[in-house]
Amino acid sequence: MTAVDTNLLADLQMRGLVNQMTSPEELTKHLQKPRVLYCGFDPTADSLHIGSLVPLLVLRRFQQAGHKPLALVGGATGMIGDPSFKAQERKLNATDIISQWVDRLKAQVSAFIEFNDQGNSAEVVNNYDWTKNVDILTFLRDVGKHFSVSAMIQKESVKQRLERDGEGISFTEFAYIILQSFDFSELYKQYNCSLQIGGSDQWGNITGGIDLTRRQHRAQVFGLTLPLVTKSDGTKFGKTESGTIWLDAKKTSQYAFYQFWINTADADVYKFLRFFTFLTEVQMLAIEEQDKVAEGKPQAQSILATEVTRLVHGEEGLQAAIRISQSLFSGQLEQLTSEDLQQLYLDGMPASKTSEKGMTLVQILVDSGLAKSNKMAREFIGNNAVSVNGDKVSNVEAVLTSSSGLHGRYHVIKRGKKLFHLLHWAE
Repeated sequence: MTAVDTNLLADLQMRGLVNQMTSPEELTKHLQKPRVLYCGFDPTADSLHIGSLVPLLVLRRFQQAGHKPLALVGGATGMIGDPSFKAQERKLNATDIISQWVDRLKAQVSAFIEFNDQGNSAEVVNNYDWTKNVDILTFLRDVGKHFSVSAMIQKESVKQRLERDGEGISFTEFAYIILQSFDFSELYKQYNCSLQIGGSDQWGNITGGIDLTRRQHRAQVFGLTLPLVTKSDGTKFGKTESGTIWLDAKKTSQYAFYQFWINTADADVYKFLRFFTFLTEVQMLAIEEQDKVAEGKPQAQSILATEVTRLVHGEEGLQAAIRISQSLFSGQLEQLTSEDLQQLYLDGMPASKTSEKGMTLVQILVDSGLAKSNKMAREFIGNNAVSVNGDKVSNVEAVLTSSSGLHGRYHVIKRGKKLFHLLHWAE
């Protein structure tokens, strides 16, 4: 039998990762032996975003403590849509689109848990596998009969929708809790899964699954919810001016991902170190103490960005993000690879693409918004306030062509200390 780390719950509580749990004393005893747990991820897009990182990393923490994690990708529940604390009905996506998203999410969640020949080897499961052949009459008789409508409408996530003028809730989304509860019951039957984890907004769905498993299998199972990540300034976590921070490098580049964490507010960074890294309590307290007495910028943001970027994008992705960051700061851009510049073009800085063979620097400054007029552009150039690919340019008649660009395709235009624009020459 695999040995387990009996201090797991204490570690989660130290990190602030426990919001609620059912039967705390019994769950603590239950986790003294290796157990199977699961967390569900519905395919609402073709990638997970960083809001999914907390549960993904908690699955990893449980596995490191000796337990077996199941990452459930909701091929079935994704067709319905979870109403939990949503202001209105979700758009129902086509089944073929959902199927594509399921495959992509499977690959993403697999990067955070270990697949090996040990007893606690992770598995990725799809709830479509056990729902696709269940006919409606069987489902209503064997599953639906265990749910009280009066109890379901008292669930906070449903109650809010019912009380909101003009919105209400469809029977489709109202039935979501039954589908998710069915998952827990089936996973108990198939894998002896005895714990479900999820965000605090999943409490009603989790307790529904606990009750159904007890009724169908006369078994005690448990639930544990994690806090939803919030920022001290009240803005939504995981959102920037450019949009959502995704785990897919094709949607959010490694550089933009790294910069998101670098820009964490001082008021949030030590909490985020606890949520998103595997540093020990001693290490995290030492970082906080050193930052209190140090002069200048705290080190916590750099450590957080390094740890999380490595977890999500690997060492190669981390090094690319650091290389781009250091190059832009120093102005020494010659070390940037073509792939690095493509990251910057994706979301690293304001960018544009041109099919022109050549353009004056004045025109580029105006077209990019770095200058409001040709006159202003000439003044910036004449005052040595403009650099191209790291080199100052003082010639107001300067002309740029693709051949003079980095890798024959890119020019990084900088005005002043912080304003950038990336020009991508079409091939």
